[in-house]
Amino acid sequence: MSRPPEPERPFAEPWHAQIFGLTHALAAAGTFTWPDWAAYFGAALDLAQKKGGPTDGSDYYDVWLAALESFLIAQDHADRESLDELRAAWTDAYLSTPHGAPVELNGTP
Repeated sequence: MSRPPEPERPFAEPWHAQIFGLTHALAAAGTFTWPDWAAYFGAALDLAQKKGGPTDGSDYYDVWLAALESFLIAQDHADRESLDELRAAWTDAYLSTPHGAPVELNGTP
């Protein structure tokens, strides 16, 4: 008897789902409107392709993350220095976490 096919995963990586969920939560909380975000993100995708980015969608969530960061900065909800410090802290946490263990930042996964 053959096994049924695996269901299609809507997100290739856990962080893809997390960044989507974070963006949705920020919009739902009124931090910005989804149409404003969609227009900003659409422009970021267009720019990435014009700069020679992949056309197969493999950079979709990389563009999403970069666009969300710059969008939050443009909306005065974040600043580049704080985002850079947070990225560095997560990188340090990731690099010092044993393989297979959850990555934690200040004791919070």
